[in-house]
Amino acid sequence: MEHTPAGSRLHAVGDEGIPVRRIAERIGDHLHLPVTSVPVEQSAEHFGWLGPIFAMDTPASSAITRKLMDWHPARPGLLADLDAGHYFAR
Repeated sequence: MEHTPAGSRLHAVGDEGIPVRRIAERIGDHLHLPVTSVPVEQSAEHFGWLGPIFAMDTPASSAITRKLMDWHPARPGLLADLDAGHYFAR
């Protein structure tokens, strides 16, 4: 990072644009729980301080980080990591 241009904004996300719904469905599948939508107007009431974050449409991208640092994520992505099952081991 010392060699990137001053003021560079780097983001180290391996996956890009995974909707929160897909993440919730994957977790629900592993926990054998139903997943339902919460209207944006009720997100703060339902999720507390996380509600406004879930309501935002802000996909993350590491394209600049990959270009500036020649970075190539080598680990499994978020959904594959969830599917590995170690978060849900009993």
